[in-house]
Amino acid sequence: MSTELQTADLQERTGRRARMERTTSESSVLVEIDLDGTGRSDISSSVPFYDHMLTALAKHSLIDLTVKATGDTHIDVHHTVEDIAITLGEVLKQALGTKAGIRRFGEASVPLDEALAHAVVDVSGRPYLVHGGEPAGQEYHLIGGHFTGSLTRHVFEAITLHAGICLHMSVLAGRDPHHIVEAQFKAFARALRAAVEPDPRIGDAIPSTKGAL
Repeated sequence: MSTELQTADLQERTGRRARMERTTSESSVLVEIDLDGTGRSDISSSVPFYDHMLTALAKHSLIDLTVKATGDTHIDVHHTVEDIAITLGEVLKQALGTKAGIRRFGEASVPLDEALAHAVVDVSGRPYLVHGGEPAGQEYHLIGGHFTGSLTRHVFEAITLHAGICLHMSVLAGRDPHHIVEAQFKAFARALRAAVEPDPRIGDAIPSTKGAL
């Protein structure tokens, strides 16, 4: 993953909102989130299909999301896609804070026509990704003229690593490459929504027998 920074990361956290600017020799990224939003989004990643996926992520998670990014997309969109996912993971971690009072676990199955994806999220503080079920050759499809199918897993890897969450993502059915990716993003969004929601039954307690997440 990209690590060479030209400027220091700038981070802010207020309540369950967070903002981060991240600049490397390959990209410049700004991400803002509000976990207690309504799904509003303002997305400009410079990768059109990724804009579509991030907009769906915001809409179905009810997380307000702003993404502004530019990068060396004349070479490949890989760096910009990855760096946005890294920054999104970091701001998600920042916005969650101590994780007091959240439900912690979330699960969702989402269809998109012939495609079906199942996601399970644990806001555990331990990054882990299990990703499977995509049909053979999905990783080689170029979707929207820019987004390679292999980037889907890579996005989830970066988010889980930098947010400190566990994600199990399974593609249960699908034929159309676009549908397969979109079902995954929507399933992740719905599972994440449930996991980060406040649980009124536990108040400000940490949902762990260890007392920390």
